[in-house]
Amino acid sequence: MTNKKPKVIAIVGPTASGKTAFAIDLAQKTNGEIVSADSRLVYKGFDIGTAKPTLEERESIPHYMIDIVEPEIDYSAGLYADDAQKAITDILNKGKTPIIAGGTGLYFRLLLENYDVPKIEPDYELREELKEYSSQELHQKLRNLDQKRAEEIDPNDKKKIIRAIEMAKHLEKPLSEYKKEPLYDVEWIGINCPRDILYERINKRVDIMIEKGLIEETQNLLKKHGRIKNLVCTIGYQEIIGYLDGEMTLEEAKEKLKQNTRNYAKRQLTWFRKNEKIKWNYEPVKLKK
Repeated sequence: MTNKKPKVIAIVGPTASGKTAFAIDLAQKTNGEIVSADSRLVYKGFDIGTAKPTLEERESIPHYMIDIVEPEIDYSAGLYADDAQKAITDILNKGKTPIIAGGTGLYFRLLLENYDVPKIEPDYELREELKEYSSQELHQKLRNLDQKRAEEIDPNDKKKIIRAIEMAKHLEKPLSEYKKEPLYDVEWIGINCPRDILYERINKRVDIMIEKGLIEETQNLLKKHGRIKNLVCTIGYQEIIGYLDGEMTLEEAKEKLKQNTRNYAKRQLTWFRKNEKIKWNYEPVKLKK
């Protein structure tokens, strides 16, 4: 008799594609609970700028891995995988369906594709040394160490590049080679829409964020935490900080935020399209038996 792997559902896709609404609808249909797979939703206070599910949405369906650490914490993908695995176990023990929903590709890789990466402690001395290089120089260094990982990271995302170099220097082989048998039977669902519609949704979301108080939220976060790395390096807050610093007008900040978000969506799609198991544009009606 073979041991069946626990069934989980993964909902992936670019930002603003409708993953949250789809996940909540699916959870209601399948007696499920949701585990967030978003690297910014883990931080307390990062609400409007990350389009965090509302309290009402979280009350209708239990959500995990949201608001679990303060923004000062450098919460790694490895920590996420450990904590999210515990959340999945809790959901399964209740006889419910775990639904993993989000847009952070590395989180899905470590959690569901089961990359067994050794824990790498922060090398602060190396980080300080690498800070002196430009993003382009750092990206080239990463390419020399791990070509595949370099292709997955935005050449301008200095923080992620430095962390990837740090890991590559301490790992015995490229990240992509640290893989073992997955723990779960995963149904992969990809949510997307035509590019013009996706970009329109992104642009509208930014306008709504401003209306909801993104400027005030950014001011409050700066007052409470100061210019910490996780704040100034997060899309949504970094553009508003530029506006607050007088580097650009509010309209310019909004346009920059829209552009940066569109670029991020493209990078997300590039990552997820490499996973051939994902069924794209999966419709809710198809879930009915």
